[in-house]
Amino acid sequence: MLSIDLSNYCSKQCSFCYNHSHHEGNVDWQTGEIIAFAKDCIVHGVRAISLGGGEPFEYPGIFEVIKALQPLAYLSITTNGLPLEHAEVWQQLEACRPDKIHVTIHFPDNATEVARVISLIKRLQSKTDIKPGVNLLVSANTIEYCKNVFSQLRNILSPEQIILVPQRFANTPTPAQLSSVSGGEPFQSPSCLLQCTRPQNFASVSWDKRVNSCSFAGGKEKLTSLDYNGLSAALDRVKFGSCLPSKN
Repeated sequence: MLSIDLSNYCSKQCSFCYNHSHHEGNVDWQTGEIIAFAKDCIVHGVRAISLGGGEPFEYPGIFEVIKALQPLAYLSITTNGLPLEHAEVWQQLEACRPDKIHVTIHFPDNATEVARVISLIKRLQSKTDIKPGVNLLVSANTIEYCKNVFSQLRNILSPEQIILVPQRFANTPTPAQLSSVSGGEPFQSPSCLLQCTRPQNFASVSWDKRVNSCSFAGGKEKLTSLDYNGLSAALDRVKFGSCLPSKN
């Protein structure tokens, strides 16, 4: 899988965003560059592309990118869902569909946000053939709220459509706290939940064209060419380390 952050522009501007996205964010990727880069990676064996940001549906060329890549690889998008409330954006989505959309709940203690996301998931289910899912952000101080949200989501989604994402850099939950959210059911979470190890089949490319094997980790290396060889060379230069502070 290859994850590409299209920009660090996002009008929602959450303070804990790993991408430091904000409403005055930058865009380094030109639409044609993304398409050509991703296509070359697909030719060399990448089977799935994930688009994020920033907010991908606020990236000007998003539907051009979807149209070009969706026939060639499994294409998923992670979004806060807010742009999809606009009729013109929804119409373009219906005409140009990715395989999967994951909507993130950043504030499980905000009933309005939870209700908005659940409504959007139901709309995706009833109006499109796009597979929906939810990224539920779990922090150490929202465990009880997350349990309630997970229970609500299970009324409309299967466990494999709900990803429990531990908040990083502050208020990070323990593995036991995160696992308690599902109430004993199987759950999806990042593979680093128990131990930080370098992924072997995943690469993350940031909005400023830097590469690592993890979206959260620092020490990203610059792409020297916008193709698979540039990706591989950048990954070879990465000195991989945990995104969590040292306990020493």
